[in-house]
Amino acid sequence: MRNSNNSRFLSFITFLLLAIGVNLISAADYVPTDKILLNCGGPPDSSDPDGRKWTTDIGSKFASSRGNSSTASAATQKPAVPDVPYMTARIFQSEYTYSFPVAPGRKFVRLYFYPVSYNGLDASNGLFSVTSGPYTLLKNFSAAQTAEALNYDFIMKEFSVNVPSEVSEVLSLTFTPSQDISNSYAFVNGIEIVSHPDIYSTDGTVLVVGQTTGFNIDNSTALENVYRLNVGGNDISPSGDTGLFRSWRDDSMYIFSAANGVTETTDPNVTVSYPPGTPTYIAPIDVYSTLRSMGPNTSVNLNYNLTWLFPIDSGFSYLVRLHFCETTDVITKVNQRVFSIFLNNKTAEPEADVIAWAGGSNGVPVYKNYVVVVPSGQAEPELWLDLHPSTASKPQYYDAILNGVEIFKINDTKGNLAGPNPTPLPQPQDDSLTNQSSGKGKSKNQIAIGGGVGGGIAAVLLVGLFVCLVSRRRKHKKDSSTSDGWLPLSLYGNSHTSGSAKTNTTGSYASSLPSNLCRHFSISEIKTATKNFDEALLLGVGGFGKVYQGEIDGGTKVAIKRGNPLSEQGVHEFQTEIEMLSKLRHRHLVSLIGYCEENCEMILVYDYMAHGTLREHLYKTQKPPLPWKQRLEICIGAARGLHYLHTGAKHTIIHRDVKTTNILLDEKWVAKVSDFGLSKTGPSLDHTHVSTVVKGSFGYLDPEYFRRQQLTEKSDVYSYGVVAFRDLVCSSSFKSNTSKGTS
Repeated sequence: MRNSNNSRFLSFITFLLLAIGVNLISAADYVPTDKILLNCGGPPDSSDPDGRKWTTDIGSKFASSRGNSSTASAATQKPAVPDVPYMTARIFQSEYTYSFPVAPGRKFVRLYFYPVSYNGLDASNGLFSVTSGPYTLLKNFSAAQTAEALNYDFIMKEFSVNVPSEVSEVLSLTFTPSQDISNSYAFVNGIEIVSHPDIYSTDGTVLVVGQTTGFNIDNSTALENVYRLNVGGNDISPSGDTGLFRSWRDDSMYIFSAANGVTETTDPNVTVSYPPGTPTYIAPIDVYSTLRSMGPNTSVNLNYNLTWLFPIDSGFSYLVRLHFCETTDVITKVNQRVFSIFLNNKTAEPEADVIAWAGGSNGVPVYKNYVVVVPSGQAEPELWLDLHPSTASKPQYYDAILNGVEIFKINDTKGNLAGPNPTPLPQPQDDSLTNQSSGKGKSKNQIAIGGGVGGGIAAVLLVGLFVCLVSRRRKHKKDSSTSDGWLPLSLYGNSHTSGSAKTNTTGSYASSLPSNLCRHFSISEIKTATKNFDEALLLGVGGFGKVYQGEIDGGTKVAIKRGNPLSEQGVHEFQTEIEMLSKLRHRHLVSLIGYCEENCEMILVYDYMAHGTLREHLYKTQKPPLPWKQRLEICIGAARGLHYLHTGAKHTIIHRDVKTTNILLDEKWVAKVSDFGLSKTGPSLDHTHVSTVVKGSFGYLDPEYFRRQQLTEKSDVYSYGVVAFRDLVCSSSFKSNTSKGTS
């Protein structure tokens, strides 16, 4: 009897272990059969910032024995550019083919480009095509023009192609310099080949939005990933993916709503669990654990759409995959939250109910596929994604959610995936061109008056849009801080503050500074960068101290701010700026590169802004006037930077000193908000404002804030309005010296 019981017990244990083993296998990341990472022209072994191992293509079995190619190192390295795989490249003067022996099946092909000079070659002459078997991946591609237009330092292009077994199981990549210009060449910094499961094919049941026909994606289809977003969450690096080494980006840059909704994380009482039949490698659990919703205000939600805007190429069809997961313990039943999905103003889903899709449970990831056809001939094609509450079934909540987005370009009938190179923004006109006139004085006056009126109208519209953005700030965003009030924040240091105690500083601050957030410079590096603080390199002087132009890492220009020992802003503000600004990453905010605190110094290193402040281009200047479109872009960029401070960061940040001297312009004329010396963070949910002594710049101060001493985001909106009027109309409504004052 004992043996029988033991046998049953052992059988039970065996079954349990097998069940656990099966569960572990099903929950594991995908293990690719092929994983090739080539650091072209690089050393035999190297690691990227994500910890992945790369090998060289020098002497590689994948490289061609034919064709004219050479290896080279990048002439310069910008601060944000990783060494691997971007600092070395292979250059092709003629057609050149890589051949990769791989197993049959789908492969991600990722190509890495850093468009700078190599061996003295002009980066603008890097014009070439890339093909893989019957597919054209890139045609007359200019990495330099693309990077300039998109304001990127480096570029990664990702494709998905199938390798059939009947073609000797070889994946080929052919680089061909363009015949359209002389002295053209091709180049590549890195090549990555990773096999992936067939997770993007459809069986013809996916409908084309706005049509009744299905669309079939099979093994003969090639794809290019153009967007992959972790909606409501942070960036996910390749090592944080599910074995497919995909990069997921924050979605905040693509929000185009009157409000950007509310970001939420998984409720502690909800566990995200993949349903049977859905492999975990469809998307990382981090994607399904965060979301963006419209917010708790029903009346507001019914009057706007939660919208994302994506620039794309015309003449192609696009696979749009949307990821959903209800992660709150409030939404547990069907018909509690139902919404409509629109793609390019056509109904993709009239009534989306995530709980119904998930079989009646929350915490269950689901995804939906849609195909959008974008006709040829559009000047600036875009793909719009809109969510709006559905009222037809009278759900409990009028709201909408989204966790993730993937958008893929589908090859056309000729096997082509290549689109045109994007067009960079126009540069300011030269004085000689500006002064040319072909009309009479009266016509010129009429144009000037029309431009001024148009500028005023545009400024009003911009300010109105920004007010809408702020008025819908996420009111119920969860605050991890235990503070009930507002937290002081000093971030940039050019603004002169009053009323703060002076701090005597001695020794080093290294023990309390976060070493993992940004780069730590030695004082010798700083002195080398500034030629021992040469006054000829002085860019300006602010309340924190002097700002110098410097060079680091063999030629990268930076702005170096050296704190004045007698500065009123002190050690606390120095530490706060490092801790806070190093965590804020946005295209329209000035980036902190690093700091130095040796020998009682307080030094901050920032990106160099080649075109200085906006104010320098508006008043009493010999600089060429900015084109009208560029002024609009500057206004929009500044608004997006402030909008991110108000709604995109962990805590709301109010700048308090928005003015034309604090809007900086980089080498590509991208506007970046700077100087956070007067900023504040907060509030908690039960606060609508902060009572504080008035600080800021005369001429830009919000009268309501000045009168009541109650600070809100609307104070920034008022100041932004003044900036917008001055930028677009190019006329100061105050005396030129008033912007220097602070109260």
